[in-house]
Amino acid sequence: MSAWLKVTVYKVLALVLLLAVFQQSAARAQDGFADHYLALYVTDNDPDKMNSALSIASNVSQFYSERGEILEVEIIAFNAGLHMLREDTSPIAERLENFAASMPNVSFVACGNTIDTMSRIEGGEPPIFEFSGYVVAGVARLMELDQMGYTIVKP
Repeated sequence: MSAWLKVTVYKVLALVLLLAVFQQSAARAQDGFADHYLALYVTDNDPDKMNSALSIASNVSQFYSERGEILEVEIIAFNAGLHMLREDTSPIAERLENFAASMPNVSFVACGNTIDTMSRIEGGEPPIFEFSGYVVAGVARLMELDQMGYTIVKP
């Protein structure tokens, strides 16, 4: 076998192996299984902390993506941090909307208790971005995620 043919065969085999790994990773993502789980929480109406949460999610996602591993991230907003997910008061609205559209492995969750409190104070329910989910209690959600093996980080 010629040297050129050997190199070509090795390239084809490497490509087949790479495709198999990619297909396996994609299948795990579709099944809801990830290699790593991260929960970030925002409790302050502070654009720097909100942006930090997005940057951490992006950087860790890129790190694991380059290793061919899948990361699932959940960002929970409660207390004054709920402003991050409010359409009317989010200080990072434009970045947040772009981020949510481009990072399918990152989900956003608004605390129902905080929404109830803000609703009573403001006389109406605050508008939350449509890409955000809801939980009854943000802290209880963090506890559940911890029990499920998530790494919990406060930016």
